[in-house]
Amino acid sequence: MSFDLQLYNSATKKVEPVRPVKEGHLGLYLCGATVSGPAHIGHVRAAVAFDVLIRWAKRCGMQVTYIRNITDIDDKILRKSQENDTEWWAWASKWERDFAQAYQSLGVIPPDFEPRATGHILDQIELVQRLVDRGHAYADGQGNVYFSVRSLPEYGSLTRQNLDDLATTEDESQLDAATEAGKRDHRDFALWKAAKTTEPETAAWDSPWGRGRPGWHLECSAMSKRYLGEEFDIHGGGIDLRFPHHENEMAQSHAAGWGFVRHWVHNAWVTAKGEKMSKSLGNGLLVNEMVAQVGAPALRVALGTVHYRSTLEWDDQTIENGQKLWDKLSGFLERAAAVSPQVAQASQAELWQLELPEAFVRAMNDDLNLSVALAQVHAALKTGQAALQADNRDELLAASLGLRAMLDVLGIDPLSAHWRGSEAAVAEGSGDAVQSALDVLISALLEERAEARAQKDWGRADALRDRIAAAGVVVEDGKDGATWRLG
Repeated sequence: MSFDLQLYNSATKKVEPVRPVKEGHLGLYLCGATVSGPAHIGHVRAAVAFDVLIRWAKRCGMQVTYIRNITDIDDKILRKSQENDTEWWAWASKWERDFAQAYQSLGVIPPDFEPRATGHILDQIELVQRLVDRGHAYADGQGNVYFSVRSLPEYGSLTRQNLDDLATTEDESQLDAATEAGKRDHRDFALWKAAKTTEPETAAWDSPWGRGRPGWHLECSAMSKRYLGEEFDIHGGGIDLRFPHHENEMAQSHAAGWGFVRHWVHNAWVTAKGEKMSKSLGNGLLVNEMVAQVGAPALRVALGTVHYRSTLEWDDQTIENGQKLWDKLSGFLERAAAVSPQVAQASQAELWQLELPEAFVRAMNDDLNLSVALAQVHAALKTGQAALQADNRDELLAASLGLRAMLDVLGIDPLSAHWRGSEAAVAEGSGDAVQSALDVLISALLEERAEARAQKDWGRADALRDRIAAAGVVVEDGKDGATWRLG
């Protein structure tokens, strides 16, 4: 299948064809977590949204190089670690693990590389020196280095802002008096921050300008260059990162003489009662707590079936809708697999050999139009349910596999290796072992129950059914015998 994807480009404000730098290859950089605290629903929306994009690109035959960074050193991490009397690196590591668990539980494909800011200090120092040499940066003699926004006439083009209208180009969380003091223009931003006596000695590195640490924006320019080259295809992130973070990234990279990004893609916010979900507002629902409460599938469906540019209002109804759709899909596929084992046996590679509905392909190529794509999912589900009711096994198999192929693109195939067997997302091998053991045990009980029914021993048959139900297993009697599924 050819790669004909069109995406909204935030830089041009138009839906445009994605034209890769290298034919057959897609390079994508996604701004990942600043690991200063636990992952909440707003944080992981970007990961889920771009997971769908990556799955679609791979389904279209593209070789994808996916980079998602980890910011493991910045002002917020230093401040919060001090408030909690913890080493900054231990604090960052703790929340990095929390994010990793959140991504894994939601079935997000891991990036090919997940570089940390602290692992690429030399790359960042080299970039600062390059900007100084090219006349776009200057040192204040106190260990700080700044980017001169006036040196780059195009500054502000990503977000279409006039430099003269801006009060600052720094994020509020990064502002401090010591760093501001050395700026020639209050709109310049820090590339390298001098070490402070109030910060741990371990949070500083040697550089030509003295010991210090990188500014927030520097790492993404340096690491995208390291892993994807001077020019790459897609840079993604939440809409809140457009300014100042992505504007400053683009300024750094263009000033370095690099082509940088061809296509800027931003996902919208998750809101709670109309307000952006964030830790600072105190309305951020923690992912791993939500997984424990309602299960990962409902969260994944709720996050991953809304268009990436649409604001997602998060409330009880959002979760309920996600759970209902998951139950409908998983319930049908489990019943279909009980009738036709090939439904569950098909691997992802086999699903990729199937021809997807033309309307589904058009929808996905049209800026990942999920509402139209989901209409095709529901159509396949309806066809499959009718075939199951009519005991048309050939049509049931075709509809079920077609349904799975579409759900695989969306990351919500209940019979995939990730989701099969447990909402806790057991590994494929252990999931198969658990499934096999359950099948042997429950089949034995069902055979015993069938024997009791044949002997008209209804009391014993009902007692066996109750024992099975108590274990969370739903038994469904049909003309070909009883089948079971996890309730």
